[in-house]
Amino acid sequence: MIQLFHNINGVTTAVDKPENGTWVNILPPFKQEEFTDVSETLDVPIEFLQDSLDIDERPRMELADNVKLVVIKTPTENNSFNDSDAFYITIPICIILTHNQIITVNSFENGAIKKFLYSFQKRNPDKRNMMVLKIFEKITQTFMEYLKEINHRRNLLEQKLYEASRNEELFELMRIQKSLVYFVTALRSNELVLIKMERTNFLGLNDEEREFLNDQIIDMSQALEMANVYTNILSSTMDAFASIIANNQNFVLKRLAGITIILQFPVLVASIYGMNVPIPFQDKPHAFYIPIVLALTISVVMAFFFVRKKWF
Repeated sequence: MIQLFHNINGVTTAVDKPENGTWVNILPPFKQEEFTDVSETLDVPIEFLQDSLDIDERPRMELADNVKLVVIKTPTENNSFNDSDAFYITIPICIILTHNQIITVNSFENGAIKKFLYSFQKRNPDKRNMMVLKIFEKITQTFMEYLKEINHRRNLLEQKLYEASRNEELFELMRIQKSLVYFVTALRSNELVLIKMERTNFLGLNDEEREFLNDQIIDMSQALEMANVYTNILSSTMDAFASIIANNQNFVLKRLAGITIILQFPVLVASIYGMNVPIPFQDKPHAFYIPIVLALTISVVMAFFFVRKKWF
């Protein structure tokens, strides 16, 4: 699906044909005919349009026939039906600068582009470089929002684990950990692309735009640092809960072993007095109660001993 937007007197307006300063947004479902038509109409290498279809495409920048391509990763919710998958993943978004238009190609719908759409009416269509930088800004903001949401969800799961250690919460934490791995990898690659873009002045920025790009690099670094901190906290939390679970398991096993030892003495006494051989006090009228009292006495003594040793 192809969307065409143009800024007319400060109002974002959908148009039918690309003009100078038009924003061309390509969303799924994709058709090869649409890629071919856009490539021929706007004189864009068709490979640039198809790069975002590969979800594993790495962030990079490329120049061909005076057409500039920037591939950057953006976060999105994972709609997978597999319960073990990450809550959030990262997908590539291709930003293409032609002679007169700006083109974005998304393999999935994502919040960063929606935010850019809402702010497009405030942009000057002739300042295409600033528009690209604003997309970077929306992507960074989306990363930070998802990171805060991940941290909030982690705190809730930890509180539940403090009350009762259940596999469901551990599986949820594992999915959060996978999401953070996606985020750290994408943010690190995005940061390298922005740094290289600033060093080479790939977009041909003026002083004001370069200063804005530098701000985006700082924000991207901050988001990366947040992701690293949350990853380290989650790893420490998972290790701590693993140790707690192991300690609880050892305590339960020790308690069961103590109970087994205590019960062995009544079984031993009953086994001895149950033999078909002459035994002491077998002719006494209260011979039945003698092994019972003896077994209970030994059990109480052993239980008292284990309690003092803090086995229970």
